[in-house]
Amino acid sequence: MSVFIDSSVPSEIAKYHKLGVIRGVTSNPSIMLKDGVTGGMTGVKERSCEIAKLVDPLPVSVEVLSNDKQEMLDQGREFSSWAPNINVKITVHGPNGELDNLEVVHTLEEEGVNVNVTAMMNAQQCYLAATAGATYVSIFGGRVNNMGYNSNYEISRLRKLLDSFDLKSKIIVGSVRETLNIVEWLDAGAHIITVPPDMIKNSIIHPYTKETVQTFLDDAAKINNN
Repeated sequence: MSVFIDSSVPSEIAKYHKLGVIRGVTSNPSIMLKDGVTGGMTGVKERSCEIAKLVDPLPVSVEVLSNDKQEMLDQGREFSSWAPNINVKITVHGPNGELDNLEVVHTLEEEGVNVNVTAMMNAQQCYLAATAGATYVSIFGGRVNNMGYNSNYEISRLRKLLDSFDLKSKIIVGSVRETLNIVEWLDAGAHIITVPPDMIKNSIIHPYTKETVQTFLDDAAKINNN
């Protein structure tokens, strides 16, 4: 069970990688746009390769930039060729419910490309993506909760299904809304939680710890002055 960092900013990723607390990196077009990636496919390739080299051999998920079947296949093959630790992210279906996506997932996995199927909201979507061969199945826990459902139940039910049918897929839970989500989703059965940098920081720093450390330092100064 581990934490992936949800970012495409090399300096942020390096900071937490040096701490030894992350086990992978995830991104998507929205994150890359927010993080200032420009230059089209060239910019995506440059940033992705930089991150992959930075954290090698940890996995890095890079999302395709299209929902066209052939373009997803072509981009998936290209992305995976950039570095041995790059995985390809593909949504479970298209914006209008197009079903080509899982065919693409199945084809790429059969070719040896590791795929992270993303944007899923319940156990049944994840289970079917797992049967298609996905290396990772990503459920958006925060959005599940926002819809009025219990993300812990979906995660737990999914983990039981994967274990019962001996499916290889690892569960990634994203869309973290509060630091509590990290431990509660791991406890529910997730293999991986993907977390924004600020949430990782909030998980480490505690106000009472700061207060305690300051007390220790104050008392240490008194000892040194005696």
